[in-house]
Formats: sequence, C-alpha cells, structure tokens
Amino acid sequence: MTAGTGRLAGRHVALIGAGYAAREFARQAMAAGARISATARDVAKANDLRTAGISVLAMDGQGLRPDALADVTDLLISTPPGQAGCPGLALTSPALPFATHLVWIGYLSSTAVYGDCGGEWIDETCPTAPRTADARGRLLAEEDWGIAATAKYAAYDILRIAGIYGPRRNLLGMLRSGQAKAINKPGQVFNRIHRDDIAGAVLAAMLSPAGKRLTNLADGHPCSSVELMQGVAALLGMAPPPVVPFDASALPPGMAGFYAENRRLQNNRLRALLGGDLRYRDWRAGYAAILATEPATAPSALGNASG
Repeated sequence: MTAGTGRLAGRHVALIGAGYAAREFARQAMAAGARISATARDVAKANDLRTAGISVLAMDGQGLRPDALADVTDLLISTPPGQAGCPGLALTSPALPFATHLVWIGYLSSTAVYGDCGGEWIDETCPTAPRTADARGRLLAEEDWGIAATAKYAAYDILRIAGIYGPRRNLLGMLRSGQAKAINKPGQVFNRIHRDDIAGAVLAAMLSPAGKRLTNLADGHPCSSVELMQGVAALLGMAPPPVVPFDASALPPGMAGFYAENRRLQNNRLRALLGGDLRYRDWRAGYAAILATEPATAPSALGNASG
C-alpha cells in the first residue's frame, strides 16, 4: 500500500536515522506530497540525502539545533538503540520543546523484544522477554519515545519489525556465489517482511493516527531457512544449496543468536492498518519482484534474519 499523490501535502517528516527502510519510506512519502528532512552523520551521507531530495537537519554540536524541528509535523525514528535507550532521543532533545507542530511520532523497533517463544504463534499481546542487549535497548527506546509523545500530545506508533529483505538486501548474491549453505534446525522458523511493506505501514500509520499503537510488521508466513534457501534457488533456476545441520559452535555469535529464538508472528493488526493485504504477502512474491528488477550482477547482502 502507498499513499496517493498529494495525501501528505503539507506534512514535513523528519527522519532520525535514514537507513534502508526509512529511505524507501521517504521516497514513497515524497511521491505523496510530503517534505522530508533527515539527520546525517557525515558530509557524504548529507550529500547523498540532498541528491535524493531530502533536506539535512541542522546540527549544533552533538544535537539538533533548537529550531531544527520548528515546522516538522512527523518524526520517524530508526536509529539503532544503545544500552541506555535510543541515541536519537538525545540527538533530538534540544529541538523537541520547539517542535510545536508535531502530531505524530513513529519508532521502528524489533520483534526481537519478544525473545524465544518456542515456535508458537504470537501477536502484539505477547509479553516481552528480550534476551539480547539490543532487544533490551529497543524496549527502553519504545518507552522513552512514548514519554516524549505524551509530552508533545502527539500520536505514537511502535512498529516492531521482523527480518527485513528487499532490493540489494537479500539472499541472491549469496546463492549466486555458490557459497550458500542451508542450516537445518528442526522446528526453527524465521519471520520477515519486505522493505516496501515497512514503508507502506509507516505511511498508513501516519495517515490514521490512533493515540498510542503497537503493530508487528511481518508478512505472516514464517518459514525455515532451508525452505527459503531452496525456494529462492528454485526461482533462480539453480540447484539447491547443501543442507547442513545446525551447530551453534560453527556459527558467528550474532548468527547463532538468531537461532536461539523461535516464534511465529501473526499480522492481523498490520493488515488492518493497511486496509488489506501486504504488497508482498510472502517471500515468494517478494523475491519474484526483486528478480524482476534487480540485475543478476547486483550486489546482495543477507538481510536481518531475526524475527
């Protein structure tokens, strides 16, 4: 789902963090009439943003200038958390008191906050049980931005995201290199969502604010890494990669951590927010679209496998 042209006219969205999913949101939002500004860590990133039609928020030392958010109507935060919460909040705190037009705040969080659920189906009512420092930081950030939203009388959306994939962030490069291996851990599944559906969910949330709202972003079709690897290989017309048994000691610590958590994410709230189904309802639809547009030689990286 994308907003129609002009539906965001008059909105000024500030991106606190302008990464993979946030940049696609910016593209869709500008097509719908919004003005976009963003933070930038260095000159190269700032130039890249300006080339894409995105203004760079004015900094003063380590934080935003007090007037940086003066006419901003919406904030989207996607900065990675620290152990003490969200660094983006400290960055924006000098300007928040002067953001008098702010009506909506969105925070891109992670479904890792649920921890291990033994492979059970869960929804947003599931208690959180974060097992990693990153997941604990996400929860702190959710709470801190909630306090900020209340202070500004702004609507607040927490969008907990599963594993992200999309153009230039997928399995294609790994499979084409011939180095891919499908790790088999019986009963283990991963959840995912296409980048464009994340952007669509953010747009939908902005257009239908509802106080404080929590939504899991996942396509609702979790599957094992073996099923995904073999399926994408088939779409490529390649032989399936070798299947190897799960061995935590043979994996990098970060990758082993993904296999320590197992859950299946329902997405009823997401589909209700979108007013229908996702653009890419499962990995088959998503990868078919990627293959239709991504050159065979394009570099691809394995997306976040957590979910």
